[in-house]
Amino acid sequence: MKYNRVFIESIGYELAPVVVSSSDLEARLEPLYKALHFPLGQLEALTGITERRWWDKDYPPSDGAAAAAKKALANSGFSPQDIDVLIYAGVCREQLEPATACRVASKLNLNPDATVFDLSNACLGVLNGIIEIANRIELGQCRAGLVVSCETARDINEAMIDKMLETKSIEVYKQALATLTGGSGAVAVLVVNEELSTNHRRQLLGGVSKHEAKHHSLCQWGWESFVPESLDRFMLHEAPQWMRSGYTFGMKHCVIPFMATDAGAVLKFGVELGLRTWLAFLHKIGWAGENLDKVICHQVGSGHREAIMKTLNIPLQKDFSTYQFLGNIGTVSLPLTAALAEESNFLQPGNKVGFLGIGSGLNCMMLGLKW
Repeated sequence: MKYNRVFIESIGYELAPVVVSSSDLEARLEPLYKALHFPLGQLEALTGITERRWWDKDYPPSDGAAAAAKKALANSGFSPQDIDVLIYAGVCREQLEPATACRVASKLNLNPDATVFDLSNACLGVLNGIIEIANRIELGQCRAGLVVSCETARDINEAMIDKMLETKSIEVYKQALATLTGGSGAVAVLVVNEELSTNHRRQLLGGVSKHEAKHHSLCQWGWESFVPESLDRFMLHEAPQWMRSGYTFGMKHCVIPFMATDAGAVLKFGVELGLRTWLAFLHKIGWAGENLDKVICHQVGSGHREAIMKTLNIPLQKDFSTYQFLGNIGTVSLPLTAALAEESNFLQPGNKVGFLGIGSGLNCMMLGLKW
């Protein structure tokens, strides 16, 4: 992928209001820790995450995405009528149908001629959305597009905490630990063509995408379905508390949320995939043998950051991180981190910047920008 006239005009974001510390979560997990003889402090020690954020209970993702979009538009002087494409790229959605993008478009009073749809690819969704709009710009199919996302970790965090307390199993704890790194937030990225860009900043030069889909089962977030002999008896007398607090049911079956991650394998194979993508990326962008000025990575935790920076031979001072106080916000993490890095003057005009994204699947995408 190479581009000649695509620019990121602005990035808007919305931080969730409820701050949840790692010590707060561990206080809820204290019965599990006692049963497994774990000392308190494990969560922060293993992940480097001091706190993350939650939305208020039952907060709609479309509200967060629309709020971030309004900020991106206000920061750039564009209006909703200027937008030709709106893509909602979050993992979290409000329902299967219609597309969450439709609710966001309604809240924005978007140009009625715009193309509106959802796009899903785990933590790479926003990067994929940027590329989708960039392709349309290069083909002359649109002039400006918005990629929006809102992720919420509250429900899955609480469901998995209840499950860990109910089972008091070391295996469940290992599979659910990555769940507790999750955070909440929203982001909107405004992508425009050269003619509309007001200052020709943040030019998208190109990128590379690779996958190792054979590892698709290493990190999963979804729903488990089963059919109890008696739904009423099961829910009233047999179901553990974590199912009662997080289930939905149809005529004959229960559906419960779950998240399971083999963190060690994700790290090992993710870093290997990252290295292959990195080498191809440098060649494609024409940066082989040169030094990037800065990188912005998908935010996971301290172990992931240290492993990928060491493997790619990137000094830590070239990377800007937010996982320590925001956790892993899925699709929102990388673009929101880029926005905060610019606000902090870490990203300077003219910098050669790499966006390094690795997500479940496994999928990896790296984009190069002239900031």
